[in-house]
Amino acid sequence: MNAWLILSIAIVVEVIATLALKASDGFTRWLPSLIVVVGYGIAFYALSLSLKTLPVGIVYAVWAGAGIVLVSLFSWLFYQQVLSSVQWFGITLIVVGVVVLNLSNTPS
Repeated sequence: MNAWLILSIAIVVEVIATLALKASDGFTRWLPSLIVVVGYGIAFYALSLSLKTLPVGIVYAVWAGAGIVLVSLFSWLFYQQVLSSVQWFGITLIVVGVVVLNLSNTPS
């Protein structure tokens, strides 16, 4: 399977687990807590698979950047997190940074 696809799966599952972390209410609710534990396990396993062929610096930058952006957006949508224009600008810069990293990355 393509390492970028595996990394994408890792990011999506990590975002789901992070959103469930808030819903777990400090691990007092069992279903969201289970989603957190299983989700992070799957996410880190997928992340480790992507690192077999992709450079760790690029993988971590994409993982962190995409995770930050997606968690911020879904928190805004589902948890009514308020984001200022400066915060939206910062999120935009993260997106631009991830895109630049991917455009400048040479295939492994």
